[in-house]
Amino acid sequence: MNIKSMIRTIVDWPHPPVRFRDVSSLLRHPEGFAAAMDMFADHYRSKPIDFVAGLDARGFIPASVLAYVLRKPMIMVRKKGKLPGETIHAEYQLEYGQSILEIHTDAAPKGANVLLMDDLIATGGTLCAAVTLFEKIGCHVTDVGAIVNLTELSGARRLEAMGVSVYALTEFNESE
Repeated sequence: MNIKSMIRTIVDWPHPPVRFRDVSSLLRHPEGFAAAMDMFADHYRSKPIDFVAGLDARGFIPASVLAYVLRKPMIMVRKKGKLPGETIHAEYQLEYGQSILEIHTDAAPKGANVLLMDDLIATGGTLCAAVTLFEKIGCHVTDVGAIVNLTELSGARRLEAMGVSVYALTEFNESE
């Protein structure tokens, strides 16, 4: 099944010249979404993963499905102020400013292997911040999975430079 063909591109959103890769079109395609989740499950089933973590908010979707299929606990990596209880945070750069991610201090035990999921990999800023959060609590993000990798923005390379394996179902470049 051609997952890439099910992801629509919205030109000039949220502003020119951005070509936004919208995974909501894949989510509206039951067979395509099921195929995508099966591809992730097949890829990660034999890996030594203890927890599946999803980035706020679209990363929660594939993370929760994989946590269910793989029978692993799920961790939510949230934007600042969204988690109750004791948290730790990491700041990261956005195109126009900074933002903050948080996880619970007891999200996973020291030494746990974490699979981190998001809808897409762009510059890698958010995902790299999440990797740093898990390192702070003594965990190891072994893998990052995403539906889309925006190759020209080099986020996957940044993650790989941190020692993280990256798996994306599709790749787009600026001209597509």
